[in-house]
Amino acid sequence: MAAKPGVPRPGRFLAVVAVVLIGLYIALFLGPSQSPKLGLDLRGGTQVILTATPLHGSKVSSGALSQAVNIIRQRVDAAGVGGASISTQGNNDIIVSAPGANRSQLAALDQTALLRFRQVLQASQGAPQPTVSSSTSPAPASTSFTVSPHPSPSVKPAPKKTTSHDRVPAALRATPSPSPSASAATTPAPSPSPTTSSGANTDAQALPGSHSKDIATVQAFLATLDCSKTPNPTAGLDPADEYIAACEPALGAKELLAPAALSGTEIAGADATVDPQTNQWLVELTFNHKGSGEWFNLTKKAYEAGTDFTSGSCGPPNGCNNIAIALDGVVQSAPASQQDGIAGGKTQITGNFSQRDANNLANVLKFGALPLKLSKQSAETVSPTLGSAQLRGGLIAGMIGLGLVIVYSLLYYRALGLVTVASLVLSGLILYAVTTLLGHSSLGYTLSLPGIAGFIVAVGITADSFVVFFERLRDEVREGRRLRSAVERAWPRARRTIISADAVSLLAAVVLYLVSIGDVRGFAFTLGLSTLSDLFIVFFFTKPLLTVVARTKAFDSGAAWTGLGRARTGAVLEPREA
Repeated sequence: MAAKPGVPRPGRFLAVVAVVLIGLYIALFLGPSQSPKLGLDLRGGTQVILTATPLHGSKVSSGALSQAVNIIRQRVDAAGVGGASISTQGNNDIIVSAPGANRSQLAALDQTALLRFRQVLQASQGAPQPTVSSSTSPAPASTSFTVSPHPSPSVKPAPKKTTSHDRVPAALRATPSPSPSASAATTPAPSPSPTTSSGANTDAQALPGSHSKDIATVQAFLATLDCSKTPNPTAGLDPADEYIAACEPALGAKELLAPAALSGTEIAGADATVDPQTNQWLVELTFNHKGSGEWFNLTKKAYEAGTDFTSGSCGPPNGCNNIAIALDGVVQSAPASQQDGIAGGKTQITGNFSQRDANNLANVLKFGALPLKLSKQSAETVSPTLGSAQLRGGLIAGMIGLGLVIVYSLLYYRALGLVTVASLVLSGLILYAVTTLLGHSSLGYTLSLPGIAGFIVAVGITADSFVVFFERLRDEVREGRRLRSAVERAWPRARRTIISADAVSLLAAVVLYLVSIGDVRGFAFTLGLSTLSDLFIVFFFTKPLLTVVARTKAFDSGAAWTGLGRARTGAVLEPREA
């Protein structure tokens, strides 16, 4: 027989809760971990705050700050630190939180990275090779590879010389401009700066032979280099006046690079745009006056080498027709020159770029030589012992708070308090699963000590919703209504109050999250999450459960143990429903 219109169907709501809970815990047990991801204040680790100041001008641009974050993330990964959180604070601060790390692992974060342009002398697949080619012979055929689509894909071959391959990583061509001037054509080759990259790996024993003024030493190292490793093994190894071995992650290639011919400080501008003739994305690169001559010499030397490294037939001393764009020791792209010296300081980097690829490469070129100076504002280390002690203290505080709420509910509401206990247990199960899943998702949420404080405060908010509902229910019982009808009449009045109270808490949590930084955000996040959980539980579990309880004869009798005995005193009961 179909239910009458308006008759509550609590079973449906309770079924929704069961489905949600089962779904969360299936995802939890199928996930990578069944425990929340802890922040450094609970697990131990190091937090470094860096302040960026502009080298030119008075303002730090958002693009430069974003590129600084990318470089710092690369350095943190290269230090072997996993699970680090890197974020910006305000207009010029960068916060690096690395659980499980010590200060020595993050010592080089404030060193300025430099973008360098180097000719590729030899290249091969990223895996170690069984033999080492001599310094004068080309790379063996077995080490050649086919370029796959990535931010620097294939284009037309160079017009002067052809190879057995018609695909190269990317191409450099001159933008429409006058013929090379005599001054540009005769500009002497630049002398590499004797200074090394301030971002270089300071552990000289970590990768012996990865950079040297002796090309044979670096060639021998190149044969054993494995670029498939994570983090990137050559990140930060970039002395300007030495030969270096470097990885190009997008191609899975390892490359022997010549000393730097010029740096990113000579770049005047770089922009991603669309070629109106081909409707393809490209990057327009412009050098300043000094860089124009150095760029002409570098592109001329590379072009006259004849073949790109995809042919597998180029090697020292002439090298390949490829110019590596290396940032902090990692090759971002290695285009081939399509002209025997590109003059005028304006160049286009072409290829099968997507808009995102073109923008990424333009940002690397534009901000690779960061116009910023990074200085350490503070560096705080929390020991694992202290972290575990703080975690234990937070959990104890939470258990005490939860225990007091449960004891109060049982003493004051007696059997009716069991509904409160069941709702709080369900809330804890849901919040634990959600927090764990968020920690191991792309969001990477980490539970901190302020986050635990947010959960503890939320216990009171959740209990307050029960108090509002129960007191409304008692008012209805005092007026002489049976428990079943009292629940349905009390609910609309209590619902408005609960929604209003939770809306205020949720609004406060959202505003606090948006305007705050660091650990305070963790408190706001868990407070908001707990408030949403409270609304879900009250609507889908607490009220339906009370509807089911009200239909039982034991509770409807109004005995003292039910928690409704005092409300029944002196009340004239309405007739029992048939």
